[in-house]
Amino acid sequence: MPTAKDLNGLIRFMERPEWAERFRIILDDHFGPVLDPTDMGFDDLRNLLGDPMTMTLWGCAFEDFLTQDFEIGGNVVDEYLRRRGFKESARTKAYMQAIRTSVMSLYEVVDVVPGTSVTVRDLMRGGEPVLVHEGTASQDLRQWDKLAARVVRLMDRNNFTGGLLSYTARASEIVLTEMGVTSGKPLSQRKLTGLTEDLRAAGALFTAIWLADYLETVAAGPPSLRNTDGDELLFHRVSFPLAKGIRQKDIAERLDRIETLDPASARFWNWLEAPADDETTGDGIRVLGNVELSGRSLLLSVNSAARAGRGTALLKAALGDLVADPTTTTETAEEMMAKQSSRPAAASTSEPPTEAETQLVHDHLDGIYRRTLDEPVGMLGDLTPRQAVKTAAGRRKAAEWLKHLENQSAHRPPDDPLATYSFLWLWEELGIADLRR
Repeated sequence: MPTAKDLNGLIRFMERPEWAERFRIILDDHFGPVLDPTDMGFDDLRNLLGDPMTMTLWGCAFEDFLTQDFEIGGNVVDEYLRRRGFKESARTKAYMQAIRTSVMSLYEVVDVVPGTSVTVRDLMRGGEPVLVHEGTASQDLRQWDKLAARVVRLMDRNNFTGGLLSYTARASEIVLTEMGVTSGKPLSQRKLTGLTEDLRAAGALFTAIWLADYLETVAAGPPSLRNTDGDELLFHRVSFPLAKGIRQKDIAERLDRIETLDPASARFWNWLEAPADDETTGDGIRVLGNVELSGRSLLLSVNSAARAGRGTALLKAALGDLVADPTTTTETAEEMMAKQSSRPAAASTSEPPTEAETQLVHDHLDGIYRRTLDEPVGMLGDLTPRQAVKTAAGRRKAAEWLKHLENQSAHRPPDDPLATYSFLWLWEELGIADLRR
């Protein structure tokens, strides 16, 4: 049964030569600025993105075309309804007319009821959040996601149109800059009216920025994994054979004299160095690696070549001829993950974390984020969060930073302790809880 959003009749009408040529011009406005310099065509884009995403981008251009008023011929929606409107239901005609007067804008997800609705705020024009009735997209959306979309009113309910694009933080910043907008900063009525007219003419900009951002991400490839020393993540296992006649007790006595080795048991030490790093003990001292006595070997485990070199030198100096020359094996993060994924399902299945385990993770995160408040953050222009909130602009940036953290956490699996971590105390600590809206 046809629905209000069934626009097949209008699409067939657009195949008429006079409209098809105009639509090709609009398609070129949306895709040409990005595809032409790369010598890519629309078919290449389909191969890269797949049909569903390609059709979503086509839909962005199509809906933009429906808003256009041409000097000769006028508007395609007006002309179609004049000639063929009698074939369409009242709801479908209302939907066409709603798109005809719509604008593309950048929205932030404020709240989600999966399968039912999404509450969004217009980051371009401001104003109060609006409830959008949406069944499909709401299944995958999370709080603070950014969307380029058209919101139209139909039968007393707000709806998204089909051209819905999920924006990254980088792409969001670009489009706000291009439109001369500071996210979260109120606009006067005069500026608001002018911006709405600018948005009416900027439909192609949203598509081009999304596509350029996507292609740049693909070209860059997956980000290299690094520890917080900036070293490439490469797991090293350095094995020192114990010299003939040497007992584990002899090695342990030497290791206990090393100030930076903290014994966790009779055969296991944490190699420590302050300040905070990517892995920390409960008191905030960072862990550079682990040292363990296993059988007739002493094992050093670290996550980079640089740390392996430092740790090897440290142990050689302390142990001398108590150990023989070491052998080293390495494993990339990808190899480690592949090994984990290749294990039988029964072996890899684990129970959800207990409440106590989840609380331990949350306590650990509390310590990390409390230290972060006094450390430079790239998203804040290398200011610390406490420094940033001293100015109005810095407060807005700090709010965006916290929303980014919450959004990344919200996209974790539901039983992951990170997904249930509350960042509310950070907003309150920085005095910007009023911006979490």
